[in-house]
Amino acid sequence: MVLHPHDVGVLVAVSAASSVVVTTAGLFLLKAARRRPLRDAALIVALTPVVTVVVAAIAATMWMFLSKRQFGVLFATVVFAGIGGVVTSMVLARTLMRGSDALRAAANALTRGEPYVGPIGTPSAELEALAAELEAAHSRLDEARRHDRAVEESRRELIAWVSHDLRTPLAGIRAMAEALEDNVVFTDEDRALYHRRIRVEVERLARMVDDLFELSRIHAGALQLSPRPMALADVVREAVASATPVASAKGIHLAESGTETGGPLVDVDPYALTRVVGNLLGNAIRHTPPDGSVDIGMVHDDDFVYLSISDECGGIADVDIDRVFEVAFRGAPARTPAPDGGAGLGLAIARGIVNAHNGRIGAENVGPGCRFTIALPRSREVHTFDPADQPNGRIRGDAESLT
Repeated sequence: MVLHPHDVGVLVAVSAASSVVVTTAGLFLLKAARRRPLRDAALIVALTPVVTVVVAAIAATMWMFLSKRQFGVLFATVVFAGIGGVVTSMVLARTLMRGSDALRAAANALTRGEPYVGPIGTPSAELEALAAELEAAHSRLDEARRHDRAVEESRRELIAWVSHDLRTPLAGIRAMAEALEDNVVFTDEDRALYHRRIRVEVERLARMVDDLFELSRIHAGALQLSPRPMALADVVREAVASATPVASAKGIHLAESGTETGGPLVDVDPYALTRVVGNLLGNAIRHTPPDGSVDIGMVHDDDFVYLSISDECGGIADVDIDRVFEVAFRGAPARTPAPDGGAGLGLAIARGIVNAHNGRIGAENVGPGCRFTIALPRSREVHTFDPADQPNGRIRGDAESLT
């Protein structure tokens, strides 16, 4: 049968109109089935082209473009092809639904805090990428939960320990104040001793409150620093000068190396960093036996300036070496504060201040004691230094181990 150009145009118009009508109906059904299972959408997608061909064939027959025999053959072919398409689409939909159900189960387990079990053999690259993202999210969430649990445990320990530390000096102050009020103390020497002890306990309480306030600012991200380029040696010398009387009274020798005038600059807040160095020196002196030695060394490379403080404390237990910077950690089960001790917040504050300077701080057992090392980035400001002041292999290697 030869079709005239006019008939070809009519046939194309009929087919296009049939396609538009059926496709529009299919899109409407897809929109209506968006909350239905995936198999319903797959069935609509599979049936849409089949129905389009059938409608176009019926329209062509009505316009006498096809005979009844031709229409029957075409209809049978389309029906069987449609059945194959529907079966294939349903198999694909079932496979996708299994993958989707596995991902949904994994997501539900993720929200409940259960171990993550990802789907095996996802049916498409998109679901495979989604499973990978879900696994990464689980890892991040699990890490965040562990961090939150550690923070909560640390907070509870801090409240319990600080409450105990505050109760001890308060009990002493109350007892001495009551003794003075009741005239139990008779001599002027004893009254002066009680007044002096009360002042010491009040100063200890004030230090604890100051430490808690400083730590709260660090944790809240409200620590205010005023950094300026300066030589780290200047901060070290000031801290050493303040610690020398205490060390001399205990017979401890402070040995310095690399802390001479000059050297590379660092962008630091001198007050905050002096507190860090002073705290480390105070701890080293406190835990070093009489007639011992505390070594202060400073070296640098192209990127960092390293300050190390080594003592003769006998070392820190391996199980505690990674906890020395935790809040309120003292490394001893007894919580009774020593006369010159604090609330165990000094190293936690030191870490917060060093981190605020984009630096690093670490501890390790070395020789007869332990060594704390601070690494601070060098200032970008142009400066000069003595070429002979180069880092030696021992301390530089220890500093690099902090990275």
